[in-house]
Amino acid sequence: MIGSGIAGLVAALAASTRARVTVVTKGALDDGCSRWAQGGIAAAVASDDAPDLHYADTIAAGRGLCDEAAVRVLVEEGPRRVRDLVDWGVTFDTQDGDLLLGREAAHTRSRILHARGDATGLEIESSLIARLRTTGARLLERHLVTRLLTDGAGRCLGVEVCDGDTGALRRLLAGGVVLASGGAGRLWRHTTNPPPATGDGVALAHDAGAECASMEFVQFHPTALALDGAPRFLISEAVRGEGARVVNARGERFLLDADPRGELAPRDTVSQAIWHELQRSGETCVYLDCSPLADRAAVRFPTIHRTCMGFGIDMSRDLVPIAPAAHYLIGGVRTDLDGATSVEGLYACGEVASSGVHGANRLASNSLLESVVFARRAADAALRLRAEAPPPRASSVVEAPAVASGPGDGRERARLDERLRDAMWDGAGLVRDAASLRAARAVADDVRAGCETDGSVGAAGLRTRALTATLICDSALAREESRGCHLRDDFPDSGDEWLGIWVTDRNRGLRFDRNARTHHH
Repeated sequence: MIGSGIAGLVAALAASTRARVTVVTKGALDDGCSRWAQGGIAAAVASDDAPDLHYADTIAAGRGLCDEAAVRVLVEEGPRRVRDLVDWGVTFDTQDGDLLLGREAAHTRSRILHARGDATGLEIESSLIARLRTTGARLLERHLVTRLLTDGAGRCLGVEVCDGDTGALRRLLAGGVVLASGGAGRLWRHTTNPPPATGDGVALAHDAGAECASMEFVQFHPTALALDGAPRFLISEAVRGEGARVVNARGERFLLDADPRGELAPRDTVSQAIWHELQRSGETCVYLDCSPLADRAAVRFPTIHRTCMGFGIDMSRDLVPIAPAAHYLIGGVRTDLDGATSVEGLYACGEVASSGVHGANRLASNSLLESVVFARRAADAALRLRAEAPPPRASSVVEAPAVASGPGDGRERARLDERLRDAMWDGAGLVRDAASLRAARAVADDVRAGCETDGSVGAAGLRTRALTATLICDSALAREESRGCHLRDDFPDSGDEWLGIWVTDRNRGLRFDRNARTHHH
């Protein structure tokens, strides 16, 4: 398992009773994005809810690009996977003995389970890590995957890793590799994501020959804390679900002009309305007015309340300055319903994967559900392959240019990394056009070129980030329309001719798949 977020942990736990499992993660086990997931996990578990209703909401949010079969798997298996989490020790919030269910934008029912108020990801991750430590799985923290090992036929045989403490390189052979390395939010200057979210997994899979899909669809969260000198801390969508209002500098609720649902409109609509308001006003932020929930803000959202207080903002009475920030990669490594990629032996789940469930715009709180549902499927499929295929042999691995374990030029890498993040924010951000995307891509090309003379592991990591940025820019340039969270200033409309997805791989390049909604391997 590559990655230790919720997807990687679920896959590891699902496989640990039937196989020897190794979890490789480039930081500590709990360093990823999962622990920061505030809003919760969506599932049709209430008496007034049903998978068909969850399906309809997901399809509507996806703007015509959801893989309907994948969405059906998500909503029908979701309640069962939530019960698995409870069996593994996760405690969801209750009231009078019943699950306390929240409602978020574009959901027609209250179906968001949460834990510790606004610390759902932390509760799930902590519980899964505690359970995993009892299974005997090998846990390799601070190990960076430098490449996926393949044989002459293109089958994935394992991974090459660099020990972050010693700099030593070694190879780990495996009957199946599950990629759960998370998203790519750190490719942008302003992001809600922690430092490890740099999109490495997408580039590693692409280098190994895997198909990547829908890379143009990057979700920008509409409400991140916008203070100079402060990280872009996420202000959960659930805050708006509880009644908070978005207002401009004059105190006006401008979201109602964009959508009659106002604060409960889909994320892409809210983000774009805020962006247009900032462009119109010249301000750097708008504000979240949480006064409607002043009596319960500290109890319902303890993490958010505590964080804001640390910056001198009492959300129960003060306006909270907010602006959009890069949040979630909808595209990724293309998978089928079992998490299988186009490379035999390689599976993907969680944010690194493009399972098709999100279409052009992710429905709030579907990401944790996607992680647990498809991680279980990926683990099961990898175990089936392991039982059927011959064990991998070290002699079969195709060699690649050697990666040095030395430090390289750290200052130059930091400069290039900063340049890449600025270029992606300016050119491939919430609103794009052809000229800005080409400029961002040119910087990504320069960064990759700048890594060629530095054979260090650090340079290899920066090269993978720049490659992922290139894939995003190429797909965004190719989709000459606005749909979901992909907004082109030069192509503001959408049309039926775009009901398909852009797919790319190392050998065939970029191509449009019009049958994507029903296509599986």
